[in-house]
Amino acid sequence: MKENILGTLKNLNFTEYEAKAYLALLEESPLTGYAAAKNSGVPRSKIYEVLDSLAMRGDILVSPGNTPQYTPVPAKELIKNRRKKAEENFEQAEHLFENFERSSNDRENIWNITGRSEILEKVKACICSAKKRILLEIWKEDFSELEFELRNAANRGVIVTIIAYGEIVSDCANVYLHDMSREITEEYEGRWLVFSGDDSEVVAGIVSLGKDSRAAWTMHIGLVMPITEVMIHDLYLLEIMEKHRDILEESFGENLIHLRHKFSIHPDFKKHYVK
Repeated sequence: MKENILGTLKNLNFTEYEAKAYLALLEESPLTGYAAAKNSGVPRSKIYEVLDSLAMRGDILVSPGNTPQYTPVPAKELIKNRRKKAEENFEQAEHLFENFERSSNDRENIWNITGRSEILEKVKACICSAKKRILLEIWKEDFSELEFELRNAANRGVIVTIIAYGEIVSDCANVYLHDMSREITEEYEGRWLVFSGDDSEVVAGIVSLGKDSRAAWTMHIGLVMPITEVMIHDLYLLEIMEKHRDILEESFGENLIHLRHKFSIHPDFKKHYVK
């Protein structure tokens, strides 16, 4: 029986001497270091080093005094502590490996996502992992499905900025209303969504086609950087329009429609991305 217990303690990362000392204290305690060495068979030259190691790990308790005495943490408590520590280690390992895999595997890949609900679920996951900043370009029809996650992100201290197509009201985000949301919806014949998190990952695609909606998710810097910067430049433009609308519209038409027409390649001025 004792050999089986010693083997079990070794499986719990006890050294042979630590296992013998702990088991001796379970059989009789409190003990002085001298008595623990005598009862356990651990050499006297090693016993205090072994007991100090057990005490530092929290496996035994020490009573202070001229002659310290040692008592074991009960076996059930020991096992409970070991199980808790193991679970913490597994959780930490899971988190570290997940981050490692994402950084090593995903930075060079572009992943396709099919289906509106699947796209929104991916964006929700990205929102939950954001730590510093979220940029989101979205229509009011889709915003409510992400509002809960966005609020939680803001509560974590993440800066949330939204370029809104349609009237979006949020007390957890900086909202910039795009004036031409109706015209753009007609021009593109659909709604898109663009997400950038922490300048490190993006989700971008069409979300108005139900199960046929298409988007891409990537951490590839060759896409993350330009997509994020295009969103920032949209914010620049919206800020400029807020301050100097009259001057700009005098040159380029209402809501800068002449610029939109200038850079269209189709006679009807629609984009025809969705066939």
